[in-house]
Amino acid sequence: MIRLEALTKRFADAAAPAVDALSLDIGEGEICVLIGPSGCGKTTTMRMINRLIEPDAGRILIGGRDVTGEDPVTLRRSVGYVIQQVGLFPHMTIAENVATVPRLLGWDAARIARRVDELLERVHMDPARYRDRYPRALSGGQKQRVGVARALAADPPVMLMDEPFGALDPLTRTALQDEFLRILRELKKTIVFVTHDMDEALKMGTRIALLRAGRLVQYARPEAMLARPADDFVREFVGADRALKRLALLRTGDHATPGAPSGPLPRVRSDASLREALAALLDADADTATVIDTHGAAVATITLAAIRGVAGAANDPA
Repeated sequence: MIRLEALTKRFADAAAPAVDALSLDIGEGEICVLIGPSGCGKTTTMRMINRLIEPDAGRILIGGRDVTGEDPVTLRRSVGYVIQQVGLFPHMTIAENVATVPRLLGWDAARIARRVDELLERVHMDPARYRDRYPRALSGGQKQRVGVARALAADPPVMLMDEPFGALDPLTRTALQDEFLRILRELKKTIVFVTHDMDEALKMGTRIALLRAGRLVQYARPEAMLARPADDFVREFVGADRALKRLALLRTGDHATPGAPSGPLPRVRSDASLREALAALLDADADTATVIDTHGAAVATITLAAIRGVAGAANDPA
């Protein structure tokens, strides 16, 4: 869906390129997280995709179409964009904010009204209650919901999200991560997501692109990056607790031994993470837990030894 070919950007008076011949393929429906230390080029890369920053060299293809030479204003109307500061227009109502791009595209009033209500419902904001309010009456989390609804208004195939939850308190941030991950996966959008938080990258991304000094160091699925860091830089950036982080990504049912257990044991759902299974075993001071399906039936067992084996694989130096 998105292909970056040798994308390069050098700012005036800079000793080195901000983005240096970066090539990246992002498949349709994927959530690609760009992450790395400050100044690595992640935000510059994302802003080149919708031409808020013009590349000095290379190509940007969206759906096989080279958008490098297209009119940038037209391009931006077909790409959803969500930023940390939200950027709602304070003099417009919530409905008017969400309707910004559909109005520019010439949609009729009835179609716009239907779309506004549909999207407010999708982000769990009752249209009857919020449609005619102004941004100043909303909390930070509510403003971010409206920002996502606005980005989705014209049903763009591609969305760019620049640290959208970075300014929120931890509880609100976690709740919105869960909610928008569900929404974005249901809608099957192709997402480029910028964050500085590795835990957020592991949670939100189907693939993670770790950048350093404008270059791609590793591009992999979260579980693979935790299990097989490309080098010492990746290993250090991911963190010393990468084994526990990896356990949070893996489902208990995929590592359990089939067959109903005997005797009273702690119970863990098959769709729980291995990290949750480990916590249940430690809380119960047990070596084995019963794995239950969504109906509560015992279907397998998970052992402390099996979980340790998976965790150990993430700590192998290879």
